Amino acid sequence: MNKLLARAISSIAAITMVFSLAACGGSSSKVESTQSAKPSETAQASEAAAPSTEAAKKLVIGFAQVGAESAWRTAETQSIKDEAAKRGYDLKFSDAQQKQENQIKAIRSFIQQKVDAIVVAPAVSSGWDTVFKEAQDAKIPVILVDRGVDCDPSLYSTFIGSDFIEEGKNACIELAKAMGEKGNIVELQGSVGASAATDRQKGFAEELKNHPDLKIIKTQSGDFARAKGKEVMESFLKSDGKNIQGVYAHNDDMGMGAIQAIEEAGLKPGVDIKIVGVDGIKDAFQAMVDGKYNATVECNPLLGPQVFDAAETLVKGGTVEKWIKSQEGIYPADKAQEALPNRVY
Repeated sequence: MNKLLARAISSIAAITMVFSLAACGGSSSKVESTQSAKPSETAQASEAAAPSTEAAKKLVIGFAQVGAESAWRTAETQSIKDEAAKRGYDLKFSDAQQKQENQIKAIRSFIQQKVDAIVVAPAVSSGWDTVFKEAQDAKIPVILVDRGVDCDPSLYSTFIGSDFIEEGKNACIELAKAMGEKGNIVELQGSVGASAATDRQKGFAEELKNHPDLKIIKTQSGDFARAKGKEVMESFLKSDGKNIQGVYAHNDDMGMGAIQAIEEAGLKPGVDIKIVGVDGIKDAFQAMVDGKYNATVECNPLLGPQVFDAAETLVKGGTVEKWIKSQEGIYPADKAQEALPNRVY
């Protein structure tokens, strides 16, 4: 009896297992059948669950900024940081504090980190060939912003910025108008060796030939800094105060420094001594409204969108123009009141 009962139980267990296996196998067969019948739906579901490599990739950009010597420079840095954040990029930022060696170290660090592109605002024009060649060998495109370099053009992909020679010419024209085409000028130069300083000086000197009764009597670097511009202007006033009728500042921050020095000397900036600068910072527009500044030639620092448009194209293997020019204007004092509310830097 016990043997018969054991056999019966064994038979029932075996039958149950068969049906159980059949049920599991049947369910699996239905899923496989559904998937094989509609492969496109499966592919679509898979793509939705896992974004494409191109879509998921976050660009990593290295930015070697020259420093924070002026309101203009600060605005450029902020424009690039804001645009990187807007596009969801990983921006590696370095402030070189006006030293080329710091920028070179930063670029080599970016290369080691295998960034997708390198953006550089060069401290000076020369001395870049070796490190740019290292970036090229690593297949990392180099984008120059707001300042050019003297090196093999094949070592960088594009320059995004202004025509500094044209800015110098326009500054000369505006200062000539303000001075009535007659008088002595002192020149506050930018950082020695920087392309912006070299070309703005060159452009001004070229245009000055068309104004025979204007003459530059003193020229000295103020390093594009407000405090340094004031210091240099003070020395000009001490040595030649009565012989100065105009100031050409390679940037508006030095022009603002000149205003302070002229006022402290008991003279009226914009009246006794005319002042024209380059950049178009908000302080220059306010100074024009206040009658202390005579004109500014715009140099647009809001380059973030153009920088990252170029970077995206280059990373994808495309090409861009060797010189991408920024759009800029010329603002004499009589246009300052209208333009002031729209200035963002």
